[in-house]
Amino acid sequence: MPLSPTASHDAPLIAFIGGGNMASALIGGLLRQGHARERILVVEPWAEARAALLRVHGIAALAEAGPALAQADTVVWAVKPQTFRDAAAQAGPHTAKALHLSVAAGIRSDSIARWLGSERIVRCMPNTPALIGLGMSALYARPAVGATERTRVETIMAPTGEFLWVEGEAQLDAVTALSGSGPAYVFYFLETMVRAGTSMGLSTAQAHQLAVGTFVGAAQLAQRSDEPPAVLRERVTSKGGTTYAALQCLEQNHVAEHFMRAMEAARERARELGDEFGA
Repeated sequence: MPLSPTASHDAPLIAFIGGGNMASALIGGLLRQGHARERILVVEPWAEARAALLRVHGIAALAEAGPALAQADTVVWAVKPQTFRDAAAQAGPHTAKALHLSVAAGIRSDSIARWLGSERIVRCMPNTPALIGLGMSALYARPAVGATERTRVETIMAPTGEFLWVEGEAQLDAVTALSGSGPAYVFYFLETMVRAGTSMGLSTAQAHQLAVGTFVGAAQLAQRSDEPPAVLRERVTSKGGTTYAALQCLEQNHVAEHFMRAMEAARERARELGDEFGA
């Protein structure tokens, strides 16, 4: 249930370590729910990012971690993987009582637990459509996280779009490869479709509108249908027709196999990030 703006003293204090795009998306969602600004604390070392938070959300972020973090019920770690350990060293001494939610790619909860001295950790793998409330995120909770705390995390994530829980942390590497990096794959195909459209005589604006509209419509059809994508594909593929010709070309060039290998590369990189920055 959305919080009443008048109930600011009863609302939990949520702290964000890092105030970039993903933090801004989460903060915007909390504010739309009615979470009071004075119950959101942000630590962001970059002056430009602090200025953006003040301009967009009316929140004056701190330049460095300090004792104010000790009052936080939940700490959201929205930092880059390579800066997480240093950020934890600075903020960790003040956050021992908090539930920790990490949206940092690749950094495993074992590393976070070691750096923070806490077992109450949830990892999240979001994607960029969360910035407009249409994200797809996966969540993993360590055993010490209870049902009430899971609900607290869901409340934070709800305004960003859809989410699901995974039982094994290793699954988050696959999530990273599929939905975390997935928007870039969509943009890549859109970019290629626009190029193809213009090469066949359409204007860039026409090709862009047609390509984006096709992706949006097809995605919504898949979302609303009970049938798997393979069946939906078959329904628009008449043997010997135009779609058949295009798909045959893709099959002959092993596009599906290449695409799967690309996703495997993304999963492997997610594992490497954990090894590289989680030591």
